[in-house]
Amino acid sequence: MPLQRSNTADKFIVDRRKRHRNSDVARAVRKTRDRLSQQAGNLDFDRELLKLHAQAMTSGAVVIPMLVLAIAAAGRLAGVGNEIGLWALFTLTSYTIVVFMARRIERTEASELNALQTRREFLVGHFLCGLGWAWFVWLGCGACEVDQFQAVKAVVLLFAMAGTALMASSLGGALLATFAVPVALYAYAATKSWMPVEAIMAALLVLSLPFFAYIASHLNRFSLLLLSFRSEKDALIAEVETAKSMSDEARRRAEDANLAKSRFLASMSHELRTPLNAILGFSEVMANEVLGPMSNPTYRDYAHDVHDSGQHLLDLINEILDLSRIEAGRYQLNEEPVMLLNIVEDCCHMMELKARNKDIRVLQDFEQTLPRLFADERAVRQITLNLLSNAIKFTATGGEIRVRVGWTAGGGQYISIKDNGPGIPEDEIPVVLSAFGQGSIAIKSAEQGTGLGLPIVQGLLAMHGGEFELHSKLREGTEAIAIFPLSRVMEELPALPTAAVAARRR
Repeated sequence: MPLQRSNTADKFIVDRRKRHRNSDVARAVRKTRDRLSQQAGNLDFDRELLKLHAQAMTSGAVVIPMLVLAIAAAGRLAGVGNEIGLWALFTLTSYTIVVFMARRIERTEASELNALQTRREFLVGHFLCGLGWAWFVWLGCGACEVDQFQAVKAVVLLFAMAGTALMASSLGGALLATFAVPVALYAYAATKSWMPVEAIMAALLVLSLPFFAYIASHLNRFSLLLLSFRSEKDALIAEVETAKSMSDEARRRAEDANLAKSRFLASMSHELRTPLNAILGFSEVMANEVLGPMSNPTYRDYAHDVHDSGQHLLDLINEILDLSRIEAGRYQLNEEPVMLLNIVEDCCHMMELKARNKDIRVLQDFEQTLPRLFADERAVRQITLNLLSNAIKFTATGGEIRVRVGWTAGGGQYISIKDNGPGIPEDEIPVVLSAFGQGSIAIKSAEQGTGLGLPIVQGLLAMHGGEFELHSKLREGTEAIAIFPLSRVMEELPALPTAAVAARRR
């Protein structure tokens, strides 16, 4: 059975047994994420989208102008005339205005932007660019030798619409503001000429405009989703930083409280032990009638009670101090080679009188060939005495306690103390192993206890790298096992040869 630890609410601030809390937290986080991702009217997101649009326009500032210059050069070669040069100049000027506007927005802090006014300015700039493309649609070429000139203009418009849909996706309505007028003008010109090719191209443009608008809207939603995720990430980072600072502050306060507790215990132990020693000494003198007999036997009984109560209080103070030193990591182990068998045997002799008073048999089952153990003798003795004391305390009169010392399966050594007492219910084992924890049987028992014996045993074994196991069944008894690891077992060295053996070898 592995080392059992208490998981009651006084040990942990968060009750890890309530798994539904984790699902509630996950559900709340998911709901917040959905709300943020669908919050299209968020003013901060609108400003960030405008910043993204400005970055896209400045990074792609040469794409559309290069297309315009290429169209102007091709038109001059085809014989369109000087009008295409004026168109190119107007269109380039419109895109230059939009690019300068984008650079100004890019240099401005997002918090200082007026989202509504900036959006209007961008849409006006894109509308001017759309007027340039409308002029391109209206251009004619009577002297051109290019067949299907209107179809070529439709292909150019498709390229321009695709590029604008990608670049201006962060600004809702930019595509329609740019190409609604050119497409409508091309469709009007196609209805006037009634040429089949022009009608097909006009229909293609009319259908392409909502298609590209749909693509741009999806890209806009994707950008909005990324912004919401980034906003949520920033919020989570802020919460983590806040939680970290609160945790650091709580840890600092806990360390201060622990230091104050240690100082209090150190000072109070001296202040309490001095009068307690006097109480114990004087009450023992009075109970044993050292200075003369007492005329009233009731007073003698009272002196015994005072001595027993003072001894119990002194034991409680000692155990509290030991546990506080173990928890604070200030318990110093005086490690040396010890014989586990001898220590347990001495402890059994010490507790023999107490067991005999309750008519309890203590059976010893020791392996005689155990090597030395590298451990703190005082700690090992305290572990054994605590376990023996608990076994004797909760074993009924006429019961039996079996003490075993031997090898573990892993090569270590163990101490096993098993009684045939009332046992411990399985759900109370974590309570018994916690500090000041007592089971229902211990509470009903007349024997007094502090509830610190087993936590001290666990702490001392953990300092030795060992484990503590507690097996118990109701109405069948309890077995406590203290295990020391293989690393604590010392190998026996071969005996040094005597002078006679050395001479014989020579």
